[in-house]
Amino acid sequence: MKTNHTAARPILNRWKFKGWITCGTAVLAFAAGSLVTARLMQVNQVKADGNRVFELMVYHVEPGQVPALESIFRDVSKLQTKYKLNVVGYWVPNEDSAWKNTFVYLVAHRSQEEGEANWRALHADPAFLPYRKSAEPLIEKQNEQYNVEEIYMRPTDYSAMK
Repeated sequence: MKTNHTAARPILNRWKFKGWITCGTAVLAFAAGSLVTARLMQVNQVKADGNRVFELMVYHVEPGQVPALESIFRDVSKLQTKYKLNVVGYWVPNEDSAWKNTFVYLVAHRSQEEGEANWRALHADPAFLPYRKSAEPLIEKQNEQYNVEEIYMRPTDYSAMK
């Protein structure tokens, strides 16, 4: 039996056309949604506060003395807060033998000048002196100087934390 498909051809072509329209609409909707989502994500990013800087503090400690220094800083942290030294966090190494005698913390300052002024105020407080005296023997010395690295850093323009 011979069939005539010419009558069905316009219907099939219409379905193919509708399929492309549906697919194109889905792709455009996905692209528009992605753009809107990306824009909304940028709204939630932290903005830089002018001259804001971070200060990385790396204490090289006498062998085995990290827990003792950690204990001292647990109490010193209250004084640091009093003098607007906004400590982002304190860290001690987990298992890296090259860093086993280090104590690290990060401080956020509105500016380097304000950070330096806040440190001077903390060091001038008589309540800080006992903590300093108890920490001094725990910190490694090199050439009669305490082996503490203090590095001021600015956030990059693409940094999540500014």
